[in-house]
Amino acid sequence: MGLPTGMKATSSMITISGIVTETAANTFTEATLDLTLNALDQEAFIVYAVQSDLGAPDAVAGVNTAIGFSLSTTTRTSLGGLQDNNVFHAHNQNIRSAGYVDGGVAFDQVGPDSASGDLPYIAIIATNDFSAQIIGQNNGGVKTATFKVYGQRVRLSASQYAALVQSELLSL
Repeated sequence: MGLPTGMKATSSMITISGIVTETAANTFTEATLDLTLNALDQEAFIVYAVQSDLGAPDAVAGVNTAIGFSLSTTTRTSLGGLQDNNVFHAHNQNIRSAGYVDGGVAFDQVGPDSASGDLPYIAIIATNDFSAQIIGQNNGGVKTATFKVYGQRVRLSASQYAALVQSELLSL
């Protein structure tokens, strides 16, 4: 994978593993993961691919249940979707059983675990951390999401770094 113009690799490929668990059932919870980037050297993190795995929603007869998970370049106050500029991964699992007497039918909705061959990367994180969000719906217990983010540290030009930091901070 070639780096975009003006960027210089400062590391080889890095895998960041994480977990986020609801603080209580059906409660929005966010975890922040520190990238320990060197701001003085205008360092950023290029995300090449993401994998995520969610616990199963509860199968409750007659009740729709769900788990939602997202990863974002900045902190959020709600679950993010791919329509949000600061979100680079979203994963949702649903069980639709409203109106049925059994446990319903499960649906899994997630973007690709890695970028297609046409995309050189899926996100650039210029601030020092990124965030993981989870929330369940109509579940009896807390839910958990695990994930891996594959990327590389890079050094940016001064103008690239300033533009990316400003863009991330304005997307709050």
